[in-house]
Amino acid sequence: MKTIRSTALAALIVASGLTLPAAQAQQPGVKRTDLQRHDLSAPGREAVQVRVDLAPGVAFGNHTHPGEEIIYVLEGTLEYQLEDKPPVTLKAGDVLFIPAGTVHSAKNVGSGTGSELATYIVEKGKPLLTLVK
Repeated sequence: MKTIRSTALAALIVASGLTLPAAQAQQPGVKRTDLQRHDLSAPGREAVQVRVDLAPGVAFGNHTHPGEEIIYVLEGTLEYQLEDKPPVTLKAGDVLFIPAGTVHSAKNVGSGTGSELATYIVEKGKPLLTLVK
């Protein structure tokens, strides 16, 4: 019985350690839902689609991707800042193309949830997102 309890406790500790990075990756007010990931015919590249939901007033800070990002705004009003360019505000139905490696941020400037469908064409095996200070 003691062995079973020790094994169960060890499993819980390992499991909680594995879930910690995932919990830290989700910023409060930001929900990322992975939809699909597929290899492309271009060697070393993959397509990834993610739904991103931002609560009102929430911003996702400066970051980059190891490839292109194609954004389609599903609902709400989102403001994007790409490097040193003036911010652009998009509403449901609007699109935006972000070149590979471009530092950018997003903010929900509307009163309801802002949602986008983000499609990434990226280098396989690299982190999908890198935060920039």
